[in-house]
Formats: sequence, structure tokens, C-alpha cells
Amino acid sequence: MRVVVFVKATPSSEAGLMPSERLMVDMGNFNEELVKAGIMKDGAGLRPSAQAVRVRFSGADRTVINGPFAETKELVAGFWLWEVPSLADAIAWVRKCPNPMPEESEIEIRPFIEWEDLGEGFTPELKAQEARLDAQAAMSRATVQSYLFFNGRCDEALAFYTTAVQAKVSTVLRWNESPETLPPGLLKPGFETKVMHCEFKVGGTTVLASDGCGEDTRFQGFRLALTVPTEAAADLAFTALADGGRIDLPLAKTFWSPRYGMVTDRFGIGWMVMVIAQQQ
Repeated sequence: MRVVVFVKATPSSEAGLMPSERLMVDMGNFNEELVKAGIMKDGAGLRPSAQAVRVRFSGADRTVINGPFAETKELVAGFWLWEVPSLADAIAWVRKCPNPMPEESEIEIRPFIEWEDLGEGFTPELKAQEARLDAQAAMSRATVQSYLFFNGRCDEALAFYTTAVQAKVSTVLRWNESPETLPPGLLKPGFETKVMHCEFKVGGTTVLASDGCGEDTRFQGFRLALTVPTEAAADLAFTALADGGRIDLPLAKTFWSPRYGMVTDRFGIGWMVMVIAQQQ
């Protein structure tokens, strides 16, 4: 069951009064509980209605009305989107919520209208259209990440990138730590303690990696683009990545970057190292 949970506005929220540090800590802890329980899908606080507008519809006419709006008790100061087993579960969670306001306040729970609520007027064609729009909206939140397979050398690669590009390793899961039984014959002999999945960050970008199952892998047709803020950083990274590998294009000034070069590291990963171009 999907519900939207409205935090109703009060005089203090309409006056733009920010929550105290104590309240922010308490609400943060409550939100963490919601996330861990798999209930919270989204949530945010809203600015006072003085910074809002309304659009009034009357036939073909549209009238824009600027805030603030007088009916404080009918306004909303924040919301959550939850997915819960029942309305009773949503009520139980709201009862555990810290008072979101310094004065007396209210939280309202409103269930979503689901497809089955729309009756026969919601035809198969309309369902198909809605499903297509849902899928398109979901794709707008999709991400693409590099996933590298090192065929038994993943530990070596992690150690290398930790030094060469100051990578920060956050997750390493080995095949013998899998929570599920592996299909017979999936792994090449000797790969039982190899890396099934790992994650490391270079700057603000997360790269995923694995040893794979022992199949031969070749890194062709792509390069990782490493963008750094200074020429000194480019020199340092380029030299480190070239150690045991090969230089494909020496670092030099180009029309798009004050320093750009291409290198293939000792694992066969191609890199483009470049400095952020300065705005004129």
C-alpha cells in the first residue's frame, strides 16, 4: 500500500522558522528507521507558502495567485512517500514520529489511488500507456557505471588503483562468501576465494569490478575518462597508470584541455587523463 504522509503547516513553519538541531537529529534518526524498514521512498520539507503560487482553473481561464495563503491549517510543510502493508502500519509509524513542529501539529496520511481503484474506465489501453510512462520515468533515474572483470587479478588491481589514482575501496565480496549456493561448474577451479563483486571510488565516481568466473576477458572499445583539476595531478596519475602498462598518447596541450593523454594500464584498462579546461 502506497501512502503520502503530509506534515501540516503551523504558524512557525509559515513564518519560515527552521527546525532546531535537536529536532533535525531526531527526524534524521526517524527517517533512518523508515529507510532500514524499507518503507520510505521519498520525502522533503517545503518552503512557506509565501514562496508558493497557486494556479486557479475556471473553464479556459488560468489565474496565478501568489502566496502567502491564509488557511495555515490546510497547508503542507513537508511530506513522505511510504510503502506499507496497511493503513494501520502507516499510523503506527506516524505515532513514533517526533513532533515535527515546536507547537501542536498534525500529520495526515493519504493512500494513493491505485490502478484497481479506477474501475472499468481504466481500459487496457490506458493501463498500457500508464505502464509505458512509468517505465520511461524510471529510466530517467537510471545510471550507467563501468563494471570491470579482471579474470583473477582483481585484488592486484584494487591495490594498484589505490596507489595510482587514490581509489577508495568500499566493498569486496568473494565467491566463497556468496549468500546463495553457486551453480555447479560456474567457477573456474581456484576461483573460490576470488572477488565476486567489489566497488571502489576514484574521486566522486564509483567503479564496479569482479574477477568474473574465470572466463577470458579483454578490455577493448572503451576507455575510462579521468578528469583532474590540475596539470600536476594529471602528470602524477598518468605516470602511475603507465607503470607496467603503455603510453598510447603522451600528455600534451589540446584545444579542449590544457593537458590530455591516453594510457593503457598493466591490466589492459585504457584511460584518458585530462585536466578540466579553464573557462575563458
